[in-house]
Amino acid sequence: MSEISRIGTGPRMSEAVIHNGTIYLAGQIAAPGASVTEQTQGALAEVDRLLAECGSDKTRILSVQIWLADMSTFAEMNAVWDQWVPQGHTPARATGESKLATPDYKVEIIVVAAA
Repeated sequence: MSEISRIGTGPRMSEAVIHNGTIYLAGQIAAPGASVTEQTQGALAEVDRLLAECGSDKTRILSVQIWLADMSTFAEMNAVWDQWVPQGHTPARATGESKLATPDYKVEIIVVAAA
């Protein structure tokens, strides 16, 4: 059987799970109530932190799901994303609109990466 490693494990979920060379991150969020720009920056900083803890980085991201509380903020989120994502290493990506945990959250980012 393949080993499963968990990072930041709590009673409800783990921040990251590694299995068969693939890293699965829980949805990353940032300061509630902050702007879409600030929440995107914060969530991506958490992605960077967790990937580093797992021995990986953003050049190894395979796929990303981005959830926005309001699709009218798509361009604002993309402005941050475009500065952060390394050109030549852009992952498969989907973005959708969804109610998030509370109305104070505007952005949630879910990442799958290679270890």
